[in-house]
Amino acid sequence: MQDDDFSLFKSAIQGVKPIKHDRAETGKPKADRAQIAKLRQAATVRTESTTVDGLSDQFVIDVGPEDDLMWARDGVQESQMRKLKIGQIPFEGSLDLHGMSVEKARETLWAFLAEATRFEIRCVRVTHGKAVRLDGKRPMIKSHVNTWLRQHPQVLGFTSCQAKHGGAGAVYVMLKRTMMEGRDE
Repeated sequence: MQDDDFSLFKSAIQGVKPIKHDRAETGKPKADRAQIAKLRQAATVRTESTTVDGLSDQFVIDVGPEDDLMWARDGVQESQMRKLKIGQIPFEGSLDLHGMSVEKARETLWAFLAEATRFEIRCVRVTHGKAVRLDGKRPMIKSHVNTWLRQHPQVLGFTSCQAKHGGAGAVYVMLKRTMMEGRDE
């Protein structure tokens, strides 16, 4: 019976040649390296100077003029957010976005947070205003700031300020620090 199996196998593989390489053929055409290099080069050239990486306006969370804002990234301790809310974490920088267009406010906020991060600042204040509008619509800058800060990778959390620092028209923003960890307390 073994001879039968062997002869069946031998007849089944008749004409088969051994593979001379150990790579699978995926059927995909070879990439044109010159074309890829050209596409990469084009991608590095800025075509629109107003684009700011990371901050999207696809979905803006509408907030009211008097709404208190508060948000924390996962892992941020509640005790730190309480300290932030009552002003126990002093802010080391301040930005006022009053009167700016949404696009200008986004660019300014991004640059401000980048500079604060570069200087290892833990907390800043951003004044967005309440913009009680005559047309009854929600405050634009406040709503955008509320949305943008949630998207910014360096922001750990934010909360509306104490009345003496702007109340519902401003937020304290707690930032990540990288180089000087453990500088607090």
